[in-house]
Amino acid sequence: MSMLIKLNRSISRQLTIQFRQIRQFSKVDEGEAKIVSVLKEKFPLAKDIQVSDISGGCGSMYHILIESKEFSGIRKVKQHMMVNAALKTEIQAMHGLRIETFVPEE
Repeated sequence: MSMLIKLNRSISRQLTIQFRQIRQFSKVDEGEAKIVSVLKEKFPLAKDIQVSDISGGCGSMYHILIESKEFSGIRKVKQHMMVNAALKTEIQAMHGLRIETFVPEE
């Protein structure tokens, strides 16, 4: 793996840790809980699933982070397509979606 890819993964993981720390202190709303539920069903091997309403509370845009072995060996674009497919019904009511996917380090 090239040094640039390792650095990019390192930065992404640091941001993920910060995201998790922030989320510890905020309440999960109904829309977030629904999305987490769907993603847990579609990605049963997921080590971590986090969903945050980034629309200011109206539920029109979400940030989704998934860390799962199911993404192993799959290009990032295909990983994001898998998440979009899993949320096909829920996406219809959304304005936007920010997706981050990771394969767990072993």
